[in-house]
Amino acid sequence: MKQIICIIFLLVFSLAKSQQNLIRYVNPLIGTKKMGHTFPGATVPFGSVQLSPDTDTIPYAINGNYTGTVYKYCAGYQYDDPTIAGFSHTHFSGTGHSDLGDFLIMPTAGKLQLNPGTAAEPEAGYRSAYSHSTEVAEPNYYKVLLEDHNILAELTATTRTGMHQYTFPAVDSAHIIFDLTHGIYNYDGKNVWTFIRLENDTLLTGYKQTNGWARTRTVYFAMSFSKPVLSYGFIGAKTSVYRGFWRRFEQNKNFPEMAAAEVKAHFDFKMKEGEKLKIKFALSPVSSANALQNMLIENPGWNFEQVKNDGQQQWNNELSKITVDALNKDDLVNFYTAMYHSFLGPTVYMDVNNEYKGLDQNMHRAEGFTNYTTFSLWDTYRALHPLFIIIQPGRNTDMIQSMLAHQQQSVHKMLPVWSHYANENWCMSGYHGVTVIADAVAKGNTGFDMNKALEACISTSNTSYYDGLGHYIRNGYVAEDKRPGTSVSTTLEYAFDDWAIAQAAKKLGKDEIYATYMKRSENWRNVYDSSVGFMRPRLSNGAFRKDFDVLSTHNQGFIEGNAWNFSLFVPQNPVGLISRMGGSKKFVTHLDSLFTMHLPDKFFEETEDITRDGIIGNYVHGNEPSHHVAYLYNFTHQPWKTQDKVRMILKNQYKPTVDGLGGNDDCGQMSAWYIFSSLGFYPFAPGSDEYQLGSPSIKSAALKFENGNTFFIETVNQSDNNVYVSKILLNGVTVNKHSIRHQDIMNGGKLVFYMSEKPTKK
Repeated sequence: MKQIICIIFLLVFSLAKSQQNLIRYVNPLIGTKKMGHTFPGATVPFGSVQLSPDTDTIPYAINGNYTGTVYKYCAGYQYDDPTIAGFSHTHFSGTGHSDLGDFLIMPTAGKLQLNPGTAAEPEAGYRSAYSHSTEVAEPNYYKVLLEDHNILAELTATTRTGMHQYTFPAVDSAHIIFDLTHGIYNYDGKNVWTFIRLENDTLLTGYKQTNGWARTRTVYFAMSFSKPVLSYGFIGAKTSVYRGFWRRFEQNKNFPEMAAAEVKAHFDFKMKEGEKLKIKFALSPVSSANALQNMLIENPGWNFEQVKNDGQQQWNNELSKITVDALNKDDLVNFYTAMYHSFLGPTVYMDVNNEYKGLDQNMHRAEGFTNYTTFSLWDTYRALHPLFIIIQPGRNTDMIQSMLAHQQQSVHKMLPVWSHYANENWCMSGYHGVTVIADAVAKGNTGFDMNKALEACISTSNTSYYDGLGHYIRNGYVAEDKRPGTSVSTTLEYAFDDWAIAQAAKKLGKDEIYATYMKRSENWRNVYDSSVGFMRPRLSNGAFRKDFDVLSTHNQGFIEGNAWNFSLFVPQNPVGLISRMGGSKKFVTHLDSLFTMHLPDKFFEETEDITRDGIIGNYVHGNEPSHHVAYLYNFTHQPWKTQDKVRMILKNQYKPTVDGLGGNDDCGQMSAWYIFSSLGFYPFAPGSDEYQLGSPSIKSAALKFENGNTFFIETVNQSDNNVYVSKILLNGVTVNKHSIRHQDIMNGGKLVFYMSEKPTKK
């Protein structure tokens, strides 16, 4: 008996040890060079603070003209840049547009400089050269040597606070530059107002208001130094004609407050050789008092290592929800980096006292749920939220509660489209918040009022003045002359969202609503032109638009895609789509051509979100509307081609390098696709409780659920060459179809894939 207990203890210890070390497989530098890079830096899972280096200050526009090069700075960091401009506290992960980059801090030594300088003339400002040889990026930890100042910079974070640790050389004139003019996608006038108070010689408070992607965004802060400030000063980039009676003060030097549209500050210290200056920086959506409370509760002391270790343990706890054994270390790095990316957002958006700013710009209190923001729903409804339903069901419920609160606070009574920081930015198309809700209802991820949620979905789907929706409701499609440029893709997305509403209504026994929305879900047929075999822009008079190019991604009726890819976006009725396109044999030929043809650069050169790296043939994996396409073979007479294509995409589009992603990660969607597909199943149509089976690339996996169950995945004869599946067993019983149900997974058990070098053509 003692021997058995000893063996059990060793197994448990071994598992715990492996869980503690999972962060070693995470590479926060994985992203893409040409598009929006994910950020390396300090954050905990779903953290409000995402503290990271910004490597340049490229403006959104110069003299009123869009610069173009700003696009690759969506997350603030570019691996190829030779300098760091500073460390800011808020970032998006791999989005195709941007905002944030709030509250940039930069330590310097020697001459005081309050301008960041430029990449061409870095010595003209406070930025510093750095080398990747001294750069360390881990979950919740970043370290780099700022070579121009000989300062070692280290960053870590809690949910609502960032923590800096700067090790200085001996210097009588050490400075902390605090640049409130800095921002990502910056331009003249983006900063509306900033305010700073020096509460005492170690504490600052204040706020910043911007007009950007989120047009009424206010962020409050509290900033604390580990040693007293010796002197300080401010400059305002712009002066006002009216100065009131503040003109009697000399406000630029050692004056305890400053308010202006654009403010830069410096705080001066005397440092000994090797002395560490630490900074705690807390955020709040409500007030500087709340920011200070967030700091006092989450990070009351000055133990940098403890904060780092606590945050890394949080990451290990999240990463260990899926433990995998892979064919090689590269696959492990890909998998756990994908897990890391998937848990960067949505982000917590409330203070420790549960207060947050709502869409109506008033203060609200989250009762019984954690409020979240950063909803990139055009991307994340496809795989990220379905992943959360499996391994983060509690958080997903809170996210839905947050979306419902948004809908109630909205003057339009709409669920979020793409929202962040108490703002709707209306980015992309469709109304995919309804799909996130319908998917949760279909799979039993409850904990919210499902009937009220259905009402919110219906309200959203009937907002006639939103993006051609009135014409869609009346005529069954969005007319190209009413909504130029994206009419077809918008029609297809509305039709899918309507199907999702129908599934939720059916689950709740609302038969009349189900019938209404099932009818609406077939509106995809109204933009299919059988004479060319593609979806095509249609005018309000019923005629199809004459000028039409099925390869171009520019002004052809599709958002960030072309007719070849978007014509396949009918996940709610793949059988109907295949029939409409000529039957299984013709459809397979069409799919094969998609993956093997060549798409010349000229057809996507005007579309920022699509680059050569994210394309296989004419299949654009780097953009989300194609993410279900490889699984369409499952509905044809050649389902084994799904297995081949999935494994090919996994190898081609995901690599453990700094340019390892074939497209924007888009708040975790690209990464969620990788997680599902490498495990062997995929949420083909969110709103359904079925997953399409593919070809797992892992050797084995264990998914540990909040309900206490564990679902094991095992592969037999797994190798890089054995990409086909000859047999599947679920709990010892042969699976005779190409799908598996949600409850089969959540009940726990074992799914075994028998792999083969040749397809099984049955």
